[in-house]
Amino acid sequence: MICVCAPSVLSVFVLSLWRESGCGAMTLESVLLHQVSGGQRGEGSVHFHQRRRRSWVWNQFFVLEEHTGDEPLYVGKLHSDMDKGDGQVRYVLSGEGAMSIFTIDEETGDIHVTKRLDREQQAYYTLRAQARDRLTNLPVEPESQFIIKVQDINDNEPKFLGGPFTARVAENSPVGTSVLTVVATDADDPTYGNSARLVYSILQGQPYFSVEPKTGLVQTALPDMDREVRDCYLLVIQAKDMIGQMGGLSGTTSVTITLTDVNDNPPRFPRKSYQFSVTESVPVSTVVAKVKALDLDVGPNAEVDYRILDGDGMESFRMLTDPNTQEGLIILSKSLDFENKSIYTFRIEASNRYTDTPFVSAGPFSDVAMVRLVVENVDEPPVFSSSVSWMEVSEGAKIGTDVGSVSAHDPDTPKSLVRYSFDRKSDVDHYFDIDSSSGLIKTKRLLDRETRVLHNITVIATDSLDWSQEGKAVVLISVTDINDNAPSLAIQYQTFVCEDAPLGQVIETLSAVDPDDPEHGQRFMFSLTAEAAGNLSFTLRDNNDNTASILTRRAGFSQQDHPLHFLSVVISDSGSPCLSSTNTLTVTVCDCDLHGNHHHCSQGTSSLLGDGLSSAAAAVLLTSVLLLLGVVIVTVAVRRRRREPLMMHDERDIRENIVCYDDEGGGEEDTEAFDMLTLRHLNKHKLTGQDSVLPRTAESKTDKHRLFQGFIRDRLQEADLDIMAPPFDSLQTYACEGSGSASKSLSSLDSLNSLESEQSYEFLREWGPQFRKLADLYGHYEGGGVPS
Repeated sequence: MICVCAPSVLSVFVLSLWRESGCGAMTLESVLLHQVSGGQRGEGSVHFHQRRRRSWVWNQFFVLEEHTGDEPLYVGKLHSDMDKGDGQVRYVLSGEGAMSIFTIDEETGDIHVTKRLDREQQAYYTLRAQARDRLTNLPVEPESQFIIKVQDINDNEPKFLGGPFTARVAENSPVGTSVLTVVATDADDPTYGNSARLVYSILQGQPYFSVEPKTGLVQTALPDMDREVRDCYLLVIQAKDMIGQMGGLSGTTSVTITLTDVNDNPPRFPRKSYQFSVTESVPVSTVVAKVKALDLDVGPNAEVDYRILDGDGMESFRMLTDPNTQEGLIILSKSLDFENKSIYTFRIEASNRYTDTPFVSAGPFSDVAMVRLVVENVDEPPVFSSSVSWMEVSEGAKIGTDVGSVSAHDPDTPKSLVRYSFDRKSDVDHYFDIDSSSGLIKTKRLLDRETRVLHNITVIATDSLDWSQEGKAVVLISVTDINDNAPSLAIQYQTFVCEDAPLGQVIETLSAVDPDDPEHGQRFMFSLTAEAAGNLSFTLRDNNDNTASILTRRAGFSQQDHPLHFLSVVISDSGSPCLSSTNTLTVTVCDCDLHGNHHHCSQGTSSLLGDGLSSAAAAVLLTSVLLLLGVVIVTVAVRRRRREPLMMHDERDIRENIVCYDDEGGGEEDTEAFDMLTLRHLNKHKLTGQDSVLPRTAESKTDKHRLFQGFIRDRLQEADLDIMAPPFDSLQTYACEGSGSASKSLSSLDSLNSLESEQSYEFLREWGPQFRKLADLYGHYEGGGVPS
């Protein structure tokens, strides 16, 4: 078998033989061992021992890390008992780092390491050794495995992971209060020697804090540390290996410790008394003064509540705390009046909102100060005895009637005169007037409750010594009602009666309205006039509930003989004095079905002067008919006048646009009144050939076309022969330009077929700037379109 040896590590060579058993297992035979002291054979006697058969365990090779020598470092030696020393055995090394980190001498079996090793990167290497016959390269015995372990040296200093550190601890904490624990790590082997055994110490931060040497726990070392004196400490903590012995490596970290606040300081006013000034005109809810109690604490421990303890300002002022500045705000609760009270004196208190129980025994966490507030006088406007006044006046009051009066005084000078006036924006129609000295309000115009029930007037009081000082008040004047309106029918009734209506049938129920509003409500009475009371067809019944019913007085009505019936109804109110009105009700006779639904109602005039019709109603009806007839006559005359063309001397002016040749309102018939194509081709047709181009319409229209065509032809002939005729832009100029013209016709009549025309008007642009606009109007767009 293979034997191994390492310098200064193994002092025993083991020689043994391996044999294969029948089942292929490796067995170890007992052999004699000889001991060599110091690695050499000594001079003493040799002792032989008998060993029992046992399993073989390889010892490890050891090599120190970080070896920096120039020559390869000897690790150990491999030797096989099959090696007779004649060079026939060759040693082979394989496994981790074989032949790159570790080398072996094939003849001697010496193992060397050629590179510097780092235990922190790899702590051990597993290798395999084999002895082979040099000639046949066959293994002379089975392959064996062994380990080369890298032995640690102290080459890594302790390191604090996660530093630098921060921590917080309450002020006034007792000694030994835990703050935080710092932990350092050392990459060296903790199982070998003291290279990774750390000791903690504090380099900076004493005597306020300390650190536990083994655990790294940081604790307070002094009592009564005051945040208000110093609130931050910087500590430097060291971790050293080798149990802190000389030659050990060390690492440091910093720890920032902040003292947190506790409520150990009460609020204090910088002064024991304050004095402020405020004008009497300051509005309610205004901040009139600010005070601040100082508290050395911070955060919630410094929050302060303020209040008024006692004094004569408790009703007029209140205090709140500004949440941003922790100031005490003195706020006005009631209006100030210099003339009534000019100085207020009261005590205020500032106290902590939150307290810490351990510190309450140290004393009261509050402070008291005195406040003196002086009210300053200002020139104030007159003040009315009442800001809103209610008055009443009857709508029947005469001009100059007293309505009521207002009163105001100057608070600065009570005996000063006050002048009164209206804000005319509130009384635009000048219904009222006010006495400038006494404030007496009178009517200036007649009032009408039905037009305006309530008048909202602003009265102005002016200081006679300072016209810029004005006080205002509102006067509401209610107009009370008198019975000055007669009642009338509620609506314009459309009353019908069937021809076969029976006697006593209710054909209509009447109600009334009255603009007046009596105190106890309206009460209407209905009746017929003396003339209508003798009506044999209808009668009226008062229902005594502000309504009346119209009933038939006979049966059988004739739509042909008497289509309309008129009833004069008198409506009276219950006012004082009583007022009434006469209203005419028209009853129409209708043809009805079996269910009483009317189908046809005739509005004939054969009975316009029928039963119960008064002469006044007949006169009104006749006047309406005559007025309607006059409107019809005027309308016909106007339309007839529009039909006649204007005359110039004895000849008609033909310079109108062709679209105005006929009267208005023709619609579709206007386009059929004359064939416009005839105008564009007058020079191509003879008078005898018109029938072939005229549209096939009625004979009357054909005659009308011929007559109109002859008229146009005659006028054109006159214009052609008249060399003095001006070039008017009319039909005679553009309708028939003549076939000899270079541009044919420029008349808009030819534009009817312009969408289908292929004619180009580009030559117009060559005629000069005078024809540019015309060229743009008749020029074709790209794609064959024309301008609209």
